Amino acid sequence: MDPVTQLRTRIGTRALLLTTAAVPLTGWAVHATALHRRLASTKRDPLTRLLRRDAYTARARRLLARHDDVAVVMVDADRFKEINDRLGHAAGDTVLASIASRLTAWAGPRAAVGRLGGDEFAAVLQLPADRRALRLEQLVRMLHTPVVLDDGRTVDVATSVGAATPAAVGSRDLSALQRAADAALYDGKHSGRPILATAEHATVPSLNGRRLGRPGTAVWGWAA
Repeated sequence: MDPVTQLRTRIGTRALLLTTAAVPLTGWAVHATALHRRLASTKRDPLTRLLRRDAYTARARRLLARHDDVAVVMVDADRFKEINDRLGHAAGDTVLASIASRLTAWAGPRAAVGRLGGDEFAAVLQLPADRRALRLEQLVRMLHTPVVLDDGRTVDVATSVGAATPAAVGSRDLSALQRAADAALYDGKHSGRPILATAEHATVPSLNGRRLGRPGTAVWGWAA
């Protein structure tokens, strides 16, 4: 074999080896990208597109650490089981998705908005004291707007809303603020009014998903 042919053979072999080695690397890169996208998608609830609990918690804690005029808002759908029983689960899903989109629009792009489970939602956002009451009343009005289903039927919806601030609760801990906001929410359950938590709401205990109210009362976390 002449020198030129030998050189061409060596170059061709090396190119083949490099190409063969690159295939697994390229395949892994594609796999890693797809895996990253799947992991990113699991941060959001597939029905409402809101953050799941872990992603919501991480973002909410960052907001609490960075801002002073921040509030934690809890939202719970009223009589949601009746909607599922009367109109079906597809209608219930539409109602949940509508609540989520309205809460997201109200809270704005910088907020942490999550679905904590079932028909329970939460938002952490900057909410200046001089606008807090008006903004919460605006949220209730938005959430009480009837939902139009795909078949044209209209569903009357209602939600209960509770809010808590670090200044009122005396803590910047997310769990403590959510507990206080949740207790305030249940104080105003079915009233159509948003309730701002006080220091007293922060002392309401919770056990195994059951919110224990004033002596002799008990409210279960999934009640509507």
